[in-house]
Amino acid sequence: MRQLGSILLISCYELGHQPLGIASPMGFLERAGFSPTGLDIAREKLDVCRVAPARFVGISVPMHTALRLGVELARRVRTINPGCHICFYGLYASLNSEYLLQSCADSTVGGEYEEALVKLVEALEEGRPVDSINEVGCCGKSSEPVLRRLAFPVPSREELPPLKEYARLQRNGHQHLAGYVEASRGCLHLCLHCPIPSVYGGRFFVIEQGIVLEDIRRLVRAGAQHITFGDPDFLNGPGHSLCIVRAMHDEFSGLTFDFTAKVEHLIKHRTILPELARLGCLFVVSAVESLSDTVLAYLKKGHTRTDVFDALGLLRSCGIAFRPSLVAFTPWTTLDDYLDVLEFVEIERLIDHIDPVQYSIRLLIPPESGLLSEPSIRPHLVGLDQASFTYRWTHPDPRMDELQAEVAAEVERASSADEDAAVTFRRIKRLAFGVHKHRPAVGEIGLTDPNRKRPPRLTESWFC
Repeated sequence: MRQLGSILLISCYELGHQPLGIASPMGFLERAGFSPTGLDIAREKLDVCRVAPARFVGISVPMHTALRLGVELARRVRTINPGCHICFYGLYASLNSEYLLQSCADSTVGGEYEEALVKLVEALEEGRPVDSINEVGCCGKSSEPVLRRLAFPVPSREELPPLKEYARLQRNGHQHLAGYVEASRGCLHLCLHCPIPSVYGGRFFVIEQGIVLEDIRRLVRAGAQHITFGDPDFLNGPGHSLCIVRAMHDEFSGLTFDFTAKVEHLIKHRTILPELARLGCLFVVSAVESLSDTVLAYLKKGHTRTDVFDALGLLRSCGIAFRPSLVAFTPWTTLDDYLDVLEFVEIERLIDHIDPVQYSIRLLIPPESGLLSEPSIRPHLVGLDQASFTYRWTHPDPRMDELQAEVAAEVERASSADEDAAVTFRRIKRLAFGVHKHRPAVGEIGLTDPNRKRPPRLTESWFC
């Protein structure tokens, strides 16, 4: 093995699954002859004995929450080990490169970052300055992401806590160990509120089928009975994805899975949904965001209110549960729009399909967001809150800002009490209709029996 001293990769927060933000670069570094270590501080304490001797500390920031936690972590690392090289890598490293380099990072890498990380480590091993690396995305002063297809090794998970420490599949009253893989990265689409287009610019990259399948085999050997495909959109490359799940089913016929896909893709590729169900798909996460055609148009989501109902019907017809995610509060969302979503959830019996936190989600506008170029957002912007890595905005109807704060507090309280989702939903519904005052609520027709059969889900909420 090559020697650099200690190479430490740290993940702060990756939605309750084993972090590929550690496992993937670990595979690249090991292939290059290094022997890195990994630490998931969402599940483990920060180990001073591992931080103190490190020459290189990489902090994975694939999402907004991870970035906020990562900056705090970097400052602790710098206190423990002032001389180490700190690199932020992942989606939010690109979006916030300027601030990170000024405040707590020696380098940042975004996009397809793994080979760039290897080059950074090699430069440190050889005593070369980071600026000498002739590679897009490698220079500490550059925020330009790496956008090219990489030759992936199998992710290395040996340094991670076991699957039992992470989210599980909950189905029919039982829990099962779940693994997490990716078959592609990036996205073809340019939804304005999504951070991915700001980095990938409408491109996506597939991971070779054999690598994905070997990763799945290892997860099954570790006890996984369910696989989450964490691609931003599993149907960006439907042929590639279908080949993988067919091969997976041939080898592990009892293995179930879930994936994320856009509403428009569920409709466009409706003919393959029955096969996906037969191959073991239990549920699909989809960024519905809103039922207002006005809001959807401002976000350039690519679907309409009618499309949401169509996608729901398509999935139901083949026995796949629909798990919508929401951006419940935007500058254009009216109180009636918010109430529409609540009525839709109740009438369509989706209360158990949606984590209550989704009803509190407020539009996030990070630096480099596509929304910043849109005239429609400018009247609502207050300014950049750099410490929070987001632009602040206010709603033209003050009741909506007040309602969002109240719903967020209600959701936090309910989560701490492990409250039934149906009970929390009713509290939110009564709160929201109480603000409107002039609109009668639909009848209480949702499920209330605590012993009711609930749709399959993972045991940790999907939000970032």
